[in-house]
Amino acid sequence: MSHRPKPLPEPIETDIETLTPEGRGIARINGKTVFVDGALPGERVCLRYTRLQRRFDEAVAEVILTPSPQRVVPRCPHFGVCGGCTLQHLDPSAQIRFKQAGLAETLERIGKVSPERWLDPLTAGHWGYRRKARLGVRHVLKKGRVLIGFRERQGSLLADLRHCAVLHPLVGEHLVALAAAIADLTIRDQVPQIEMAMGDGPGVLVVRAMRSPSPEDIERLLRFAAETGLHIYLQEGGIETIRPLPEQGVDLHYSLPGQGIEIGFQPADFTQVNLELNRKMVDQAIALLAPQPDDRVLDLFCGLGNFTLPLARYAREVIGVEGDPGLVERALLNARRNGLENVRFYTADLQADTIIPPWGEGSFDKALIDPPRSGAWAVLDWLPRLGVERLVYVSCYPATLARDAGHLVHGLGYRLCEAGVMDMFPHTSHVESIALFERG
Repeated sequence: MSHRPKPLPEPIETDIETLTPEGRGIARINGKTVFVDGALPGERVCLRYTRLQRRFDEAVAEVILTPSPQRVVPRCPHFGVCGGCTLQHLDPSAQIRFKQAGLAETLERIGKVSPERWLDPLTAGHWGYRRKARLGVRHVLKKGRVLIGFRERQGSLLADLRHCAVLHPLVGEHLVALAAAIADLTIRDQVPQIEMAMGDGPGVLVVRAMRSPSPEDIERLLRFAAETGLHIYLQEGGIETIRPLPEQGVDLHYSLPGQGIEIGFQPADFTQVNLELNRKMVDQAIALLAPQPDDRVLDLFCGLGNFTLPLARYAREVIGVEGDPGLVERALLNARRNGLENVRFYTADLQADTIIPPWGEGSFDKALIDPPRSGAWAVLDWLPRLGVERLVYVSCYPATLARDAGHLVHGLGYRLCEAGVMDMFPHTSHVESIALFERG
């Protein structure tokens, strides 16, 4: 006997109490939690149910009856459908307060810690800030064209984007032309994604191709490059296969003007998506760590040397450690590029519980860690053993920062002196943060 899904309840008026970490409104209806897309705290809305679950329901705000004073008109016509942004309807200053409140709650709930002082939030421009992105590509027969963009908020389909207000304009304003160029290719069904990479100068698009393009395909892509000023690279296998089309190769780099550093990178390398915010973040991290001429400093999860190389301008010696050998190779080149000789790099898996780390020779006065979402659990116990008195922790995920901060404070004898949020991804629920710990 087949079970028919329960019919959805009729639309209903309700009040929104608060926001989820992902930016959805929360209402309580007949004792049950309802997550409401497009609603803000303090608002009265008429919601339409979209899904019933055993423990909670899901809905969308159809009509805003009493709008929040923090509500703004989303700039992007695709907002609400495209999953790239979730908070464009909330004033940017309210977005960052929401993120700081979320960080404070997560630190207390998971780590049982709170900072002695909150740092002012770091913010930069709210639009056209993304210089790194992975865009899905799909040739849709029913629409008779190619779609390029982020996934829809509900489901796995690609949003039908004409432009994107958060991508750098060099790419965000050329999505229609890019889609037309891909649609003209003989391999248009064999292009699943395009990756964007940009530093200070030219923009690069890496076209992922499951089949080799024809000479005519190459000509079409080169024509698009000439029309837009973008540089086209091709990827036919793993990242080691990424190569520029003829005469499309470019020196990708970004500068850290406050530190007198320039960092070169490859299109697939990890770089921060928001260059303006990254510069402010590096300046703040160095101010918090306060490296002195006699200090030996450890930089874990160092990548291309985003923090390592600026630190080397102030300290006696800096050791950078990273799990990706390609990034370590580029970090060494970047040290040479900047004429720095007091910095060394090691390749090591920092998520593994190593007995004697290859980077653990001697002691360190200070350390900086910038781990992935999974956090830095495996390396925390090494910090006091290595003599680290002052630690700056840069985090892209509040839950693992809170877990690690709990161990640093309650297990390893550090104090959480300062913490704050950084708006690396405006209009999204993504929270980047920075914290300063001191021993004793």
